Amino acid sequence: MPRKPVRPRTALLLAPGAGADSTQPSLVAIEAALAALDPPLPVRRMDFPYRKAGRRAPDREPVLLATVREEAAALAADTGLAPERLLLGGRSMGGRMCSMAVAAGLPAAGLVLISYPLHPPGRPDKLRVAHFPQLSVPCLFVSGTRDAFGTPQELQDHTAAIAGPVTHVWIDGGDHGLRRKDDAVAEAVAAWVAAR
Repeated sequence: MPRKPVRPRTALLLAPGAGADSTQPSLVAIEAALAALDPPLPVRRMDFPYRKAGRRAPDREPVLLATVREEAAALAADTGLAPERLLLGGRSMGGRMCSMAVAAGLPAAGLVLISYPLHPPGRPDKLRVAHFPQLSVPCLFVSGTRDAFGTPQELQDHTAAIAGPVTHVWIDGGDHGLRRKDDAVAEAVAAWVAAR
């Protein structure tokens, strides 16, 4: 008798960084790592409208946030999961938009934030943390130790404002792009998801 398909306990929405699309290698690696879990965990890699239109400049913030909300709703519908069971996140700008959407009330079970862009390089005064106190879900931050968008100490200092439990994974020697570190990133995400 065939086994009845098991509904996943969660699923992950992944948004790319500003200069990339859903084929970003680290996002593909994360999807592969989560597909190897038992049971496999569904992943949806999304694109923002400007990338779909072939433009390089990101959409305005309201458009980016609306797209995250639409993609999360589509993932919930596709998997049959309640919105509050989903994990949301992505790389750099994509992860930041997911965290802002959740801070503004989008339901989620947690956030997976790869290379969170704490501030522009060389501009530690231009922080992107105003929404952190509104985050009450578990958060995973995976960052390189040489990320020009925020040092490990800066990131730890500012994520202390997050109400939910925060996990940091540091990729030794990694810069903001985490080039050639895709397997380490994927392993960190899979381990965190599997432990939840």
